[in-house]
Parts: sequence; C-alpha cells; structure tokens
Amino acid sequence: MTFSTRNDKDVVIVETTFQRLDASLAPALRAALLAPVDAGATSLVLDLSGVSFVDSSALGALIAAAKRLAAHRGFAVAGVQPAVARLFALTHMERVFSIHPDTGEAIARLST
Repeated sequence: MTFSTRNDKDVVIVETTFQRLDASLAPALRAALLAPVDAGATSLVLDLSGVSFVDSSALGALIAAAKRLAAHRGFAVAGVQPAVARLFALTHMERVFSIHPDTGEAIARLST
C-alpha cells in the first residue's frame, strides 16, 4: 500500500504504511494529498504516526497541500514522530500547518 484515505466527519485522513517519505515517494504523496482537495475536500489530516523520516521533497508536498487548503479549514499533520518533529521545528512548519499528537485531536481542530 502506498497511501489510503478515509473520512471522519467532514475531514479526509490520508494514511501511509511507509516509514520514510522521500524523493521517491514525493509525487505519490503530493497526488494523495491533492486528489481529495481537487474533489472538494476542505480539510485534510496526514497521519504520520508510522513515519520516521521526511525529506525536503516530501516536505514540499505537505506545503503544497497546506497552501491549497489555506482558504478553507485547513491541513494538519498528526502522530508526528521525534525525528520528523525536529525537522518540522527546524523549518518552522507549525507556521504552515497545525501539528497534533493524534488524528483524533487533528480532526477535532479541523471540524470546528
């Protein structure tokens, strides 16, 4: 499996079984994030609970999703592991999208 989506309330959750999101997966990640937006989604959560590494290419896909959803309720990430959290802190990603400990909290934030 690469990426899968499910709905919870009016929020689309994108999940992956990959542990590393790098340049080889960035196009598929971007497509997985933007397809629901193109279909009319106004809020999206990326579940990173199993992801231990994100490179700059994958980070670009996250930023693209955040920009596309900026006019709506938004984009959030959930379940961020320590190494990925350090990358997000160094690159100030909390200014670009909201970061939550789990999908439940992210869904609650985006559903309001």
